[in-house]
Amino acid sequence: MSLIYIVEDDKNIQEIENIALKNSGYQVEAFALAGEFFEAVREKLPDLVLLDIMLPDMDGLQILEKLRMDPAAKRLPIIMVTAKTTEIDKVRGLDMGADDYLTKPFGIMELISRVKALLRRMGDLGSEKIFSIGKVCLDEEKHRVTVEGKGCELTYKEYELLKLLMMNAGIVTSREEILEKVWGTDFEGESRTLDMHIKTLRQKLKESGSMIRTVRNVGYILEA
Repeated sequence: MSLIYIVEDDKNIQEIENIALKNSGYQVEAFALAGEFFEAVREKLPDLVLLDIMLPDMDGLQILEKLRMDPAAKRLPIIMVTAKTTEIDKVRGLDMGADDYLTKPFGIMELISRVKALLRRMGDLGSEKIFSIGKVCLDEEKHRVTVEGKGCELTYKEYELLKLLMMNAGIVTSREEILEKVWGTDFEGESRTLDMHIKTLRQKLKESGSMIRTVRNVGYILEA
């Protein structure tokens, strides 16, 4: 189930978007302020953001710019939503990194259609992604990891663990989420297995292994 963040201060519009997306099977969280939104992004990166331009504490374009400067959110799918209708506003948003644009008022069917299309497009691109952080590079298409340009042999679980941490670079990934996505379980008894895999992964990454930090009582974070 894809997670979508709505950033919209108009309660009526926020509610309409919220209900429409939930009825289409998406998990949704809504925010009226940029500050609240960025706090949530630091906790968990969504699969897509519906971003209004006119907000009380920060312009939507400033939010967009800040997200695109963050390595963790650089490829985050973003649909700009605004009452502005001039072509220059649309061009500016797209040039700054927005993936799509919706102008108020818009129909619910159009909203859902654009969300589905963007998520599908990003999913298609996903298999071709190459993640590069510090001296570590992970090529999903070749299923290959290199450290300082040299091949690094990882087990299947080590590879999946590294990929998850790299996909969430700069964001703390909880132990529960790692167990669920890498091991397919939330069984606490698997925690020791996770700790051992983190240990061996750090060793195989050599000096770059120090990028994987333990966040006590929470999980792990990978930072360059």
